Amino acid sequence: MTQQQLGLRVGYHHSLISKLEAGLREPPAGLPRRLDDLLDTGGDLSALLTSRAIPPPALHRTHFSVIPGGEAPAGLAPLADRFWPDRLPYHGLPCPLHGKDGCHECEVPPYTDALTILAGIDGNNPTGVDPDVVHVLTALLGGYTQAGLHGGTTTGLVGSVEYVLRRIVSWAESLNAQGRSPHAQLRLAADYAQLAGRFRMQQGQSVIGMAWYDRGLNWADVCESPGARASLLGDVCSLARLDGDATAALAYARALEAVDTGRAWITTLAKLYQARGHALGGNIGECRQEIATAHRQINRFDERDRAEAPWLTGLAGRLRMEATIGGALRDLAARTGDLASARSAVQSVEAALDLLPVPLRPARVLLTVRLADALACAGRPDAAVITAAPVVHEAAGLGTATTNRELLGLRRRLTQHWSDLPEVRDLLEQMPGH
Repeated sequence: MTQQQLGLRVGYHHSLISKLEAGLREPPAGLPRRLDDLLDTGGDLSALLTSRAIPPPALHRTHFSVIPGGEAPAGLAPLADRFWPDRLPYHGLPCPLHGKDGCHECEVPPYTDALTILAGIDGNNPTGVDPDVVHVLTALLGGYTQAGLHGGTTTGLVGSVEYVLRRIVSWAESLNAQGRSPHAQLRLAADYAQLAGRFRMQQGQSVIGMAWYDRGLNWADVCESPGARASLLGDVCSLARLDGDATAALAYARALEAVDTGRAWITTLAKLYQARGHALGGNIGECRQEIATAHRQINRFDERDRAEAPWLTGLAGRLRMEATIGGALRDLAARTGDLASARSAVQSVEAALDLLPVPLRPARVLLTVRLADALACAGRPDAAVITAAPVVHEAAGLGTATTNRELLGLRRRLTQHWSDLPEVRDLLEQMPGH
């Protein structure tokens, strides 16, 4: 097999395989055993690793710095049974130890047992890479992610996410001090940092959110994880866009594309974010060109792309594409007054709403407000009012930064052009900031 073929089968980039062969990199935990199984070596590779007298190079202490926090929560935010998986991968989130190819399934302990396992590491770092602990931490990450998507509010979750994240980094630091590789833990820490940053961003705390994103990018680089880096940069693009900074949003989107031009899913994501950056700057041609390129790239996904980014495939991928394109075209229409872009935005957001699962109520509310705004940009205030009226109170109650941004844009459009219409005045009186 070539290095690339071997890497695909065990879920690692071919550059890592090259470094292992050259003796330049310590194997991540669990990889020697998987290589033994795949290559039928009878355990020789695992034996070589355990017999080594020279420990792997230690990381500098700065690699384990975290954002200072307050008191630890009295207890972790509880999760409903429907948010706790019985196995990994879970909503595209694989086990950091065994499932990097997206195919290997790992059993997850029941939620009650998971809480006992987590309590056991509170203040006591495991001496090695305990698979049960890693499985529980990964499942908890997925559970908190899904709870945030379904519930809308993240106030009760962010403290738990950040507390668990600090425990993971402490564990990684302890392993590093013992001469063991902390890469599996830091890869998990990068994902937790992204979720913490996202929750802080939704609460309007962009400074803390950006600080967590910065930590996550550092850990993704240490672990040589292009997927984690790309995903984090995507969220940083969103943060810059929420701040109204088109230049920064575009710069981060281009940095995202540079992560790995050989991965079609990364290029697709980068093009979508570049489209939104160009839209915010009012660049019609560039925005539409990036959208067209994103469509071409998503049709070129190979097995690795589908394994690494399942949320960009199938119906979930179509939903993300339509919602993002609808947002870009709406921004473009709002910035330039281009009616063709506004009409296209309406079509894309309607398509996204048709694809959206019923339980994801916060996302439906957000997209409904976005649709109303696109209709306003298209010169249809009556349709905008009819669309927004049923959800405007619910949208204001969510209190998330993204939904507030959508409401602000809709209010601005209606006030600027149609505040003299009675039905528009009635809606405006119900909206925050009136």
